[in-house]
Amino acid sequence: MIITYHGHSSFKLKGKAGTVITDPFHHYVGFEFSSVSADIVTVSHTHQDHSQVSSVSGTARRKNPFIIDTPGEYEVGGVSVFGVKTYHDENQGVERGPNTVFTILLDDMRVCHLGDLGHELTAEQVTKIGMVDILLCPVGGVFTIDPKTAVKVIKTLEPSIVIPMHFKTPSHDANVFGEMATVEEFLKEYGVEVQAEEKLIIDRNRLPEETEAVVLRRG
Repeated sequence: MIITYHGHSSFKLKGKAGTVITDPFHHYVGFEFSSVSADIVTVSHTHQDHSQVSSVSGTARRKNPFIIDTPGEYEVGGVSVFGVKTYHDENQGVERGPNTVFTILLDDMRVCHLGDLGHELTAEQVTKIGMVDILLCPVGGVFTIDPKTAVKVIKTLEPSIVIPMHFKTPSHDANVFGEMATVEEFLKEYGVEVQAEEKLIIDRNRLPEETEAVVLRRG
């Protein structure tokens, strides 16, 4: 599997059975969404910075991407996707609404995208999510869990690899996202030093036994 980062909460997961794009965003975040194609697009919630599905074109396998934007179990062309209902805030969605955590089974690995998770996971939610090989985790706070809570969630899910997302960068619109934490603040809280990489190429045989953090540069 090849994982590349398009910024904010959007990743491209390219595997043997297909390609998945997570949470494509509107340019109001401060920068443009890259031109991409995919077989499947997952949308954790309907806010514009996570649901710009019109920006994603189809592939040779599918003329139009299959959009998954609600909890449930899905099977699309050999790719399995499982959605678990969570919330965008600590008050069961009263402030910002629902959020779906999607786990994508691709190339015999389970990639979990937390979307705009706004709270620690309950025991029931952890059970529903199940085993996680690669965790795509928001860390910026304000709209999602902050670095401290992100570390707790990571330790709860115990992935082999964690990739931070939804953090402040110089490209983000400071008027909207200026109060979010940076990835450096998350890494400091997590207690590791990591150099950013352009992409992650991984297969099941190379998953580490202990959780490792990987930071990806926006492509």
